[in-house]
Amino acid sequence: MVESSAFWVESPHVGVLRRETVPKPGDGEVLVRTLYTGVSRGTEISVFSGHVPQSEFDRMRAPHQDGEFPGPVKYGYLNVGVVDQGPESLEGRIVFTLFPHQSAFVVPADAVVPVPAGIPARRAVLTGAVETAINVLWDARPLIGDRVSVIGAGMIGCCVARLLRGIPGVEVTLIDVNPARQVVADRLGVGFADVARPPGDRDIVINTSGSAAGLQLALETVVTDGEVLEASWYGDRPVTLMLGADFHSRRLTIRSSQVGAVAASRRGNRSRRERLELAMRLLHDPAFDAVLTGESSWRDLPEVMASLARGAPDVLCHTITWGEPK
Repeated sequence: MVESSAFWVESPHVGVLRRETVPKPGDGEVLVRTLYTGVSRGTEISVFSGHVPQSEFDRMRAPHQDGEFPGPVKYGYLNVGVVDQGPESLEGRIVFTLFPHQSAFVVPADAVVPVPAGIPARRAVLTGAVETAINVLWDARPLIGDRVSVIGAGMIGCCVARLLRGIPGVEVTLIDVNPARQVVADRLGVGFADVARPPGDRDIVINTSGSAAGLQLALETVVTDGEVLEASWYGDRPVTLMLGADFHSRRLTIRSSQVGAVAASRRGNRSRRERLELAMRLLHDPAFDAVLTGESSWRDLPEVMASLARGAPDVLCHTITWGEPK
């Protein structure tokens, strides 16, 4: 038995650290000691704030969630740790797991993805974010030479933009209300525009802003007969759009993208595990370090979550430190 600390949302806006006993791993299982976790400002803060609609309680369950919405619930999915016990091939390996914020845990061995040599453990926290970005692009289907805007320079938007940059001839522009995101866009090697001066006639516009204003801007800047990919999740918040004016005459399409299922274009020949492993390989790219913008001790998790819920415009992915590799 191992004693661990875990972060729970007791009720909306109330986070606590609980002590939990972790059992000894059985055959085919691993005991993981956490090094870093990451906070998803979009979905996790929606969970922390109690904004998961009842209709989505089942669909929004994280792979290793304990408890139920709106709380008490143990939620999260960006975890990097080291295998302390398990199959010989995994012992001592640093691994990524879609597990909540907890200092140690036991999962099936096939639930962890080894982190390749050369990828820092803290950067590997972004595996889940890059996996989401991959799914967004499988849905968006950009072509060589496309002009693409990504509205919302948050964690997911930045990961999408960096992946788009690797497609030959694609012109990528990050658009955000925060002018300080220009620095992040520069580090990612993509263009940047303020919401007041966005480029128009874009072949594809991807909205990751989580705002109605961002989605409206996407409709206004995509080409006629174009498609806007909505990658945000609004929880229980209503969204109001202006669908008069030229929306119908320009024959625009809004399509959602969500990481819970592999994109339809790849569902027949890619598993979720393969998608996750691809995301891990892509993190050999050091440019993704631009998305890591803050770090705190696990002891401060309740305060960190509350602070992010109040609004933290300069934060992309905030990482939580649980310990160093032995």
